[in-house]
Amino acid sequence: MRYPLDRCCHHAVISLVFLLTVSLTSLASPVDAERQWIRLAMTQEPPNLNSMRSTDLVSYFLLGHINEGLLRYDRRGRLIPGVAESWQVEADRITFKLRADARWSDGTAVTAHDFVFTWRKVNDPVEAAPFAAIMYPIRNAEAVQRGELPLSELGVYAIDDRTLVMELERPCGYCLSLMPHGTFFPVKASFYEEQGARYGSEATHLLANGPFVLSEWVHESRLTLKKNPNYWNSEAIQLNEIEIAYITSDNRTRLNLFRDGQIAFARLGSETVKDAVDQGMRLRTFLSGGIAYVWFNMREGRATTNLALRRAVQAAFDANEYVNQVVAIPGYKPTTTLFPSWLKGTDGRFVDEYPPPDFEQGTRQVNALMAQAQLELGEIPPLTILTVSSPTGAKVAEYFQGMLKQSLGIEALVDQQSFKQYLNKSRQGDFDLGLSSWYPDFDDLVTYADLLGSYNANNRGRFVNREYDEWLEVLQRSVDPKERFGAAAEMQRIIVEQVPVLPTAETGSAYLVHPKLKGMIRRVIGQDPDFTYARVVGSE
Repeated sequence: MRYPLDRCCHHAVISLVFLLTVSLTSLASPVDAERQWIRLAMTQEPPNLNSMRSTDLVSYFLLGHINEGLLRYDRRGRLIPGVAESWQVEADRITFKLRADARWSDGTAVTAHDFVFTWRKVNDPVEAAPFAAIMYPIRNAEAVQRGELPLSELGVYAIDDRTLVMELERPCGYCLSLMPHGTFFPVKASFYEEQGARYGSEATHLLANGPFVLSEWVHESRLTLKKNPNYWNSEAIQLNEIEIAYITSDNRTRLNLFRDGQIAFARLGSETVKDAVDQGMRLRTFLSGGIAYVWFNMREGRATTNLALRRAVQAAFDANEYVNQVVAIPGYKPTTTLFPSWLKGTDGRFVDEYPPPDFEQGTRQVNALMAQAQLELGEIPPLTILTVSSPTGAKVAEYFQGMLKQSLGIEALVDQQSFKQYLNKSRQGDFDLGLSSWYPDFDDLVTYADLLGSYNANNRGRFVNREYDEWLEVLQRSVDPKERFGAAAEMQRIIVEQVPVLPTAETGSAYLVHPKLKGMIRRVIGQDPDFTYARVVGSE
């Protein structure tokens, strides 16, 4: 689902600004058991909080606390009832029965009509919702998105206020797993139409149906979440307030804020892991389930359309060196596939049962491929590496810049952008190589394989391969595990052979958490971290 990359420019100025900020902030603990209150920091300003248009983890972290879909995840990552209290799965449809006490934060009922309105909006070709393709399992969704059928033909309708029917284009073994994804969250039609283009841009332009409401949003400064008294399961929510008092992508600033008792949770980067350990802090690690990779831009006029050039980059890249010496964050693992090791296969893990094919690496192979690329392209112009302005993003971009120069003899320019501008540039194809990550939207191979589908708006490199699309269709349509895993293995082969992306690592997270903060959940799927059932205890 998404593009989270953990800025090192003007480091002294940033540190001074935060030092001054801290001096003006209460020196109280970042947790309060009596108030059930915690203070946090976020790495980025959320680009938008319109669940129908969001694609990034920063927005989903907030939306996952503010909103709720038909199903949600429990503490162990299992699917449990959300807005829907029950459901019936048939070969051609899923019927959801909504709970009577599901409410919006304005006190009105969440109805099946809200879901129909939202899902039609996502599928409307005029809207061009970035995640629209995730709804392809719904009957006629693909044809509706292409403008071949009217919205009224989308296979979703309300029998009454509490009964929602989702008709299926084909049998779908993973469709229930889609329901907690933000694109399937409901939006209240009357409120959305009242807000218009402002929807999701301010705290007052949002309506919640989840455990918390966004009560304050001071852009680029702070946000506040408060317990939603109208949430159907509010009695299970113990935190009354989550104050996000800092927005900074600077890892060292977050470490200092945690050390100084200003925040209750801190993600660490490679440059701060050692400092935290040296200071005696209790370091925790988490395999976060994502895949880090490099996009190659396949748009006309880009040197990266050349297969020999892409293969030369692949042959020069050392995943072990990258993970251990460049990223250097506990929990990261080297990889050569887009499918992470946590995904299940027939009896064990998919990557063990269907290992990615080997490919030749080393100086001789790089030189041969570069000779071919230069013969086909002529002089290769400097390439642009797009990344997020952050310590990790800058370090990774500099590594690839050096690798291109030393191993391939290619000049490269690093384009560091704010998170929001990074997303804009990647969508517009304003790059040659783009540094990115993809995190799972649901528990199935499709969540990764679909990324390279030719129809997918999140296919930032615009890779188009008919064979890949055909195997992807098998993966999406089949309910036979053997057939599905075989299709995924073929797509894995095509990725290695055609190199539309260069997988670099399975992502991990090193972090610190306040000892009095309990019940925080780290998730592979869904909002991460999840504070829905967190609480503050009175003693350690």
